[in-house]
Order: sequence, then structure tokens, then C-alpha cells
Amino acid sequence: MKKILVPTDFSDQAENALKVAAQLARKFDSEIYLLHMLELPLQLIDPVQGSNTHNLPESIFFMKLAHQRFAKLMAKPYLKDLNVKETVLFHQAFEGIKEVSEERECDLIVMGSHGASGFKEMFIGSNTEKVVRSSEIPVLVIKRDQPEFKVEDFVFATDADEANRHTLKHADEIAKKLSANLHLLFINTPNNFITSKEAYEMLERFIKGSEVDGDKIKLHVYNDTSVEKGILNFARNMNAGLIGISTHGRKGIAHFFNGSVSEDLVNHANRPVVTFRI
Repeated sequence: MKKILVPTDFSDQAENALKVAAQLARKFDSEIYLLHMLELPLQLIDPVQGSNTHNLPESIFFMKLAHQRFAKLMAKPYLKDLNVKETVLFHQAFEGIKEVSEERECDLIVMGSHGASGFKEMFIGSNTEKVVRSSEIPVLVIKRDQPEFKVEDFVFATDADEANRHTLKHADEIAKKLSANLHLLFINTPNNFITSKEAYEMLERFIKGSEVDGDKIKLHVYNDTSVEKGILNFARNMNAGLIGISTHGRKGIAHFFNGSVSEDLVNHANRPVVTFRI
């Protein structure tokens, strides 16, 4: 975990994410890439294509304003002595975040989120949700202020599909880095019910074919009305410090009809959530 990307819009939620990234960077001697995306109209970015040449000074103004905010942020005590590299780019936020993470070869993205709901969640979604959907590297989503990001119990929810077994390795690596107990969780729902015996056998097969040490992973089967509710309720009952789940990148109509548990968790969970791309 040598390079951590932290997108910021200078909101409280973004600062909550930066505080967690700072704790991780201090623990693992990581670099932080602090990124702000200026989503400006084309005429402010390119005066040639714009209506008049008075737009360039306006775009420079927004750039200077962003750097002023960076300076204020960099003065925070929790960033003292850390290697933080600031970047301001003109780009669509979620697309720019993905590009920068690839260009800088980052190992983790840490983002704040206030969530989304209703029609906004279905048809638009938050930038965090879009990054979760498209990122090839793990995304850690922080909702609340975490003065001490210490994870004792990490719940990794899975459908035990053997085709997605590689995500267990990523979850195991995160658990080891955080010195956390890893809990592998299968949610049983009325629509896709199997017996507890069958569910535990699926989890055991899921682990057996992986590269992780199954003796150190605790297996759980939990019954609830939906997968999302089951994950949230289980995590709350055991007071888990982190929830992990894989994401398949559904979007648009596919998301509307089929849903995406990972993106729903990002929107609805108050606990930190880390996602891994299938």
C-alpha cells in the first residue's frame, strides 16, 4: 500500500477520507495523491472554443482558488511530515479519478461519501458510486469522521461464486495489513434460500481453492430479507470496523433492474466499506 489516491472536493466527507488515508500512510509509509477535479464548462477550459476570450482568467481564478484550499488543507496537523502530492485537473470527476489512479499506479483509493438515495441513486448516483463501479483497484469509502481507524473485525460478504475467488485474496491482504480478524459472510435470503449446511459447504469450497490460509478465516451464514440488509445487520451486531464486498460494475438499466449490492452498501452503510472489482 505504497500509493493512496484521495479525491477531494474540500467537503467534510472528503476530509474524513483524507484523515483515514493519513493514518494508513503513516502506518505503511505511503505516498498520498490528493486530487481535486475542476468540472468546468468547456468554454472556461478552452477559450478558443468558448464564446469569448474573457473566460481564461475565470478558469485561472478557479484554479487559484483550488490551490488556496489545498494550502489550507495541507496545514492540517494530521498531514504533518507525510508525503502528500496535490493535483488539480480539469476533468469529469469519476473519469479523472480512474485515470489518475492508473497513471500513478495507486494501490488504493480512499473516498468520502454522503450517499445517495431515491431517483438520484438509481439514475445519477454519486461520484463515489461511479468510481466504485469502474475502479480496478480497491476503493475504501468513508462516511463519518474516524479519529482512529482501527479495524478489529473485517466482514467480507460473498456469494461464494468460485469465479470470484480472487477477490478473497484481496480481502485477506487488507485484513492482514490492518491486523484484523477476517469474517467470510454468506447471506441467505428467502428468494435464494439454501440450507445452512449447503451454505457452509459453499464457503469452505470457496476458501479451499484460494491461496489464503482458511484456518484463520471465520465463516458465517446469516438469514435476512435481502443481501444488503443482511450484511448491514450482521456488521452492526458484531460491531465490525470494516465491510468488504466485490463489485461487478453494473450500470444504467442493468443496475436499475438487477441492483448492485456493493453500490447500495456504499450509499447506505455508515461503516467504512471497501470494494474489490470482480
